[in-house]
Amino acid sequence: MPPGKAGLENSESVDDYLKAILELSGTDESRVTSNRLAQRLGVRAASVTGMLQKLAAQRPSFVRYEKHHGVNLSPSGRKRALEIVRHHRLLERFLHDVLDYPWDEVHEEAERLEHFISEKLEDRIAAKLGNPDMDPHGHLIPQKNGAVRNRHETPLSQWACGIPAIVTSVSDRDPSRLREMKRLGISPGVRIVLNAGVRKASLLARIGSGEDPVRLSRKLAAEIRVSSPLDPGKSGV
Repeated sequence: MPPGKAGLENSESVDDYLKAILELSGTDESRVTSNRLAQRLGVRAASVTGMLQKLAAQRPSFVRYEKHHGVNLSPSGRKRALEIVRHHRLLERFLHDVLDYPWDEVHEEAERLEHFISEKLEDRIAAKLGNPDMDPHGHLIPQKNGAVRNRHETPLSQWACGIPAIVTSVSDRDPSRLREMKRLGISPGVRIVLNAGVRKASLLARIGSGEDPVRLSRKLAAEIRVSSPLDPGKSGV
């Protein structure tokens, strides 16, 4: 987003809304309810409704919104959201690879900076990093033209026992869980196999080349995405 422009359509809050809608709508771009947005953004549902009405009324409109039917992004809203996601993930990669930030700290820093970098700085960061495909957590960085490739990922909590998997991405929203994953040796590209056992409370998993299984809570396993080693592919937003 070019800095220095005023107005609703260029505010940090709008960027946060568009990015949240993009992430929650998934690859099928399904409608997102106000309650889900409120939970993701940590605001009241009434505030979400008011913002969505403003975004739908402005021209060009960034969203398509119907009360009681949820919201999805218009083409211009999706373009804007992907631009912000690209900023965010490039910044995470830069902070991690160049400035040596640990992977549990880059998300919050990138959240603050993503609204303010110019297109020129975005290009310089991307070139400096060698135009990376992924951020430190395995999430794909949208291309400059907004293109995003797809891959089929499954939460580890839903993966079949005894079938080898490769970690493709992990959630970056909880620093404490990222630190736990780091301690256990879980990161994108690592091989993991679930042992048969009690799945309701926790899972037993063999990580990497380790022979001894470790116990994972279901909450932690739900934040780890995996795919088959034979078809790791590429993921969408």
